[in-house]
Amino acid sequence: MTDVSDITHLQDSAQRFVRTEVAPHLEAWEAAQAFPRSLYGRAADLGWLGMGYPQALGGTPASWKLRSALTYTLARSSGSGGLMASLFSHNIGLPPLLNWGSVSLQNEVIPSVLRGEKIAALAITEPGGGTDVAALRTTAHLDEDSYIVNGEKVFITSGMRADWLTVAVRTDSANKGRSGISMLVIPGDTPGITRSPLNKMGWHCSDTAHLRFDGVRVPARFLVGEEGGGFKIIMTNFNAERMSMAFMALGFAECCYDEALSWAQQRKTFGSALVEHQVVRHKLMDMKMRIESTRAWADAVAQRSDAGDEGAEWVAQVCLLKNHATQTMQFCADQGVQILGGMGFMRGTATERIYREVKVMMIGGGAEEIMKELASRQLGL
Repeated sequence: MTDVSDITHLQDSAQRFVRTEVAPHLEAWEAAQAFPRSLYGRAADLGWLGMGYPQALGGTPASWKLRSALTYTLARSSGSGGLMASLFSHNIGLPPLLNWGSVSLQNEVIPSVLRGEKIAALAITEPGGGTDVAALRTTAHLDEDSYIVNGEKVFITSGMRADWLTVAVRTDSANKGRSGISMLVIPGDTPGITRSPLNKMGWHCSDTAHLRFDGVRVPARFLVGEEGGGFKIIMTNFNAERMSMAFMALGFAECCYDEALSWAQQRKTFGSALVEHQVVRHKLMDMKMRIESTRAWADAVAQRSDAGDEGAEWVAQVCLLKNHATQTMQFCADQGVQILGGMGFMRGTATERIYREVKVMMIGGGAEEIMKELASRQLGL
C-alpha cells in the first residue's frame, strides 16, 4: 500500500525540481527545441526514471498511485508536454523489453537508461499509417544471425537522440496481418539509420524524428519475445501509455486553472479584479468541475490496476478515461486563454503552450475515435 507521506514527499520534490531546474530554462529549451541530456541524470538521481521497474535492473517497484502522482505533479508544475514526453519516453520504449525480452537483453539495455545515461524511444508509427499497427510496412528479414531492417518511422518522441529504439517490424512479408509483426530493440548508433527532425505545433522542447532504416543489420539476439508476437506486445504497451497520458492531461488542465485563477485575482477591469465578475467565476468553476471528475475517474482506474484488475472492462475504462482527460485539458486550455485574454495569446504563459499541445494529447496513444471503438469492442458491443 502506498503511504500518503510517500506521495506528499514525492510531490514536494517534483514541485521543487520544476521550480529550480526547469522553470528558469523552459522558454530557452522551447526555443532550442531540446533540453539538456543532463536532465535525465538528475531525474534518475531522484529515482524517477526507475519508478515501476524491478530493483534487479536498477529500478524501484512502485504502485500506479505513486507513479501517477509524479506524472500529475510534474505536468501541473511545468505545464510542458515536451518535457514530459521526452524525459519519460523510456516508459513506452522499455516496457516491451521488460515484459517480453530475454534477461540478458534486459540487463544490456535497461539499467543504463534508468541511470539517465542512455535514452530509449518507441518506434511504431509509420508515414503510411498511424493507429493501424497491423498495416505497418517496415520489414526485417533474417540473414544468418542478423535481421536486416528496411523502412520508415515517423512522429518518434526522443527519436533524434535515442540510444535504444524499440521498433515494430514485419518479419513475415507474406503475412500482411497482425501475426507477421515482431519487435526489435535497435542500438541507435547502428549504421543505416537516418534521423530527421520534425517541426511541431507544440512539444517544442521534445525532439521528434522521422527515422529511416536502410539495410540496418541488427543481431538476432535483439528480438523481443518471439517472431510474430509483436502485435500483442504493442497492444499491451498502449494501456500504460494511455494511463500516463490521462494523468498528464489532468495535470495540464489544473495548470491552466491555476494560471487563470492567479490572473483573475490580479487583473483589474472596470475597477474590480476579474474574479469578482460572476461570469469569470463560473468559467473557473466549469474548469474545476471537469478537473475533479477526471481526477476521481483516473484515481479509480489506477486503483484497479494496482489491485490487479486489468481485464477487458478495465481496458475500456482506460480508453474512455484517456478521452475524458484530454477533453478536460482541451476545455481548460480554451477557458484559460479566454480568462487571460490578450496575455493568453502570448508566448511565455503555460496556458498558451498547453493550448497548442492539446491536440497531440488527443491524438497520441490512440486518437479519440479509435479509443471509442476499442472501448466498445472491449465491452462486447
